[in-house]
Amino acid sequence: MLGTIVNSIAIIVGALLGNFLKSGFPENVKVTVMQGISITVILIGLSMALKSQNLLVVTLSIVVGAVLGEVLRIEDHLNRLGQSLEKRFGGEEGGFTRAFVTASLVYCVGAMAVMGSIESGLTGNHTTLFVKSLLDGVASVVFASSMGIGVAFAALPVFLYQGCITVAAASVKAFLTPDVIREMTATGGLLICSIGINMLSSKLQIRVGNLLPAIFVSIFLTLAFSHLPF
Repeated sequence: MLGTIVNSIAIIVGALLGNFLKSGFPENVKVTVMQGISITVILIGLSMALKSQNLLVVTLSIVVGAVLGEVLRIEDHLNRLGQSLEKRFGGEEGGFTRAFVTASLVYCVGAMAVMGSIESGLTGNHTTLFVKSLLDGVASVVFASSMGIGVAFAALPVFLYQGCITVAAASVKAFLTPDVIREMTATGGLLICSIGINMLSSKLQIRVGNLLPAIFVSIFLTLAFSHLPF
């Protein structure tokens, strides 16, 4: 839970700082800082992806996961949920709630939140969540400087969401082999790279939400491949 706790604290601290500095920040500073963090996210993803010892499993996981994600229209549902929440709570006089809802969606929806929490629960490695904490903390400063203190309260759903994933992962640790963890981590690493790419470019946007099933597909494929005679 350490990674999730740090993540929640980073959001609160960042939001408090951003609310205090409501005058905003120079655009060039925002852009450069976010680009630097984006590169770091890509590096973390690559370091995870390169751990794979079975590229066929990773490739098939991405392909099958993409098909499942498109069929289930995960990305569309997430976007629709965000739009409906904004319509419901984001009126002109609902600044606090709008800030809370918007920040919650940004921090909770993404492969880094899922993969980082699973990695934290399974291996005790909190690196991904620490990097996410930095990203979310900086984002909180920017969000709160324009939307207000409601951003700080997004730490609560982040704590509950990522905490539940971490605890659930830890509870099934005994059933996951080192091979499964390695290939699942590698597959998740590619999705984290995609997040970094999306952060760098507003034109090229990878539908990461529709690739999320790949993380779980890799579990079944690794187990299946382990029983093959070759």
